Amino acid sequence: MLIRTVIRSSSATLALPFLILFVFAALGDDLSSWVTPHYWPSATGNSTFALPFVSAACAAVAAWEGARLKRGRVFEQAPVRGSWAIALPLLLPVALMGLLAMATALYISVDAADVGTGLPDWGIIAVVAGVLMTNTLAGHLVGRVMSGLLAAPVALIASFFCNAYPSSWSIYWLRHLVGGGLDSCCSADVTVDRAAVLSALVSTTALSLACAVLIHRRGGAAALITAVVLSATGFGTAAYIARDLTSEPVQARPTNALVCDGSRPTICLWPEVNDKAMVQRHAREAVARLESAGIRVPKTLTMAQHAVGPETYVLGIPTNPRAEDLPAGVASGLLPQIPTCALEGKPYPAGNAAAPVAAWLYATAGERSDVTAGRFGEQEAALAQNIRKQPSSVQLDWYQRNMKAMSSCGAPPQLTIAGGAR
Repeated sequence: MLIRTVIRSSSATLALPFLILFVFAALGDDLSSWVTPHYWPSATGNSTFALPFVSAACAAVAAWEGARLKRGRVFEQAPVRGSWAIALPLLLPVALMGLLAMATALYISVDAADVGTGLPDWGIIAVVAGVLMTNTLAGHLVGRVMSGLLAAPVALIASFFCNAYPSSWSIYWLRHLVGGGLDSCCSADVTVDRAAVLSALVSTTALSLACAVLIHRRGGAAALITAVVLSATGFGTAAYIARDLTSEPVQARPTNALVCDGSRPTICLWPEVNDKAMVQRHAREAVARLESAGIRVPKTLTMAQHAVGPETYVLGIPTNPRAEDLPAGVASGLLPQIPTCALEGKPYPAGNAAAPVAAWLYATAGERSDVTAGRFGEQEAALAQNIRKQPSSVQLDWYQRNMKAMSSCGAPPQLTIAGGAR
């Protein structure tokens, strides 16, 4: 069959403009609102928000094409061509429709992230292709066994359920078998976990092979048994690979990509950060303010996910920071982690000190009072400002006492100062 004939006669050709319009109009805000600026893995992962919708469209259109073969009783006639020779010209336009729709989603995310020169995450792209292929083949099989009026809506609903709903379940590994959770990847300090990519590729490949066997053999007990074995083996293997993954399929980004500069403190930034000179200048100013208040600041500030060693702490800023973000970014790394006892549900009286102490730290680092009030609340910001009116030694003692209290569940906070602030 001529290519132009395939394109002209395929229902995918008619569906493509509507699908692309849907991606732009209905999904555009979600595809552009949560990307990490200038970071290709984030733009690539965020584009997969459209994957359940596009996969469902592929399944529905493929089901319609399969139902056309059933309605024409093509396979009831004397075979001249093999099953794949008949099915492939019908399925390729459907797969191309899905790829073009996902390319549109990627374009929206890439444009929002302003990533510049670079390449998408090919692991995520492979998962997208695998999910689209599986849904296209499965939809075709639905069309081969059901009438056209039922096949398309059944395939549409079943595909969307299988691709979208696992991400809302508490069984974390299950979502990764269909590429769920990739849309939350990635902040600048993480990359996609290759176990998530591998598990999705294994499951989609196994299911695609199972569908391919059924298409090739046109049913039959042997084909059905083979398909079940392939599906079960792939599902089990993929589940084993994804067994330890959390809700977000990410891992810490290698720190060798960090760009470090200066000394005392050394500031290590991801290459995607805008205006590194501005960040370094304002970060050092914030450090100087904290040190003048008597607070010891570690020698290295890093944007890595985790600080390594006592002389390093995390600089909490985005890749497109403003000057006013730097005091908070510097101060946030000095706050203590919530102790294990509190995470286990034990009483944590010093939890009440977290907001006032953080407000004081942020203000001391140079954050404007109105920003601090908006971040922590008027009462907490007012307390922090009152503390800052005290002598430096009194402020430092107040800070150290409450920091010590927040490191355990046994000590109450001491937010008041005798004859001073509350």
